[in-house]
Amino acid sequence: MSLMDNFDTWKDFLANRLNDAQAQGMSQQTITNVAHEIGDFLSQRVDAKNDEQAVLKELWNAASEQEQQAIASAMVKLVQKG
Repeated sequence: MSLMDNFDTWKDFLANRLNDAQAQGMSQQTITNVAHEIGDFLSQRVDAKNDEQAVLKELWNAASEQEQQAIASAMVKLVQKG
């Protein structure tokens, strides 16, 4: 099974990378900016592998730049919650 096939596996992966970034002293704003860049990359180059990713991709593509920042921030908070 690919990392992208299961949304919970994907969230766990993101949570681990987030913990690594925080442990290395990366600021919350920098983390959110990186999340935005990743969201852009995934939206443009990766096909959704499950329903959750499909919804996120549609939301991302419909959103303005400011709204995409909010989505990225929300995803960071989602994986921080665990």
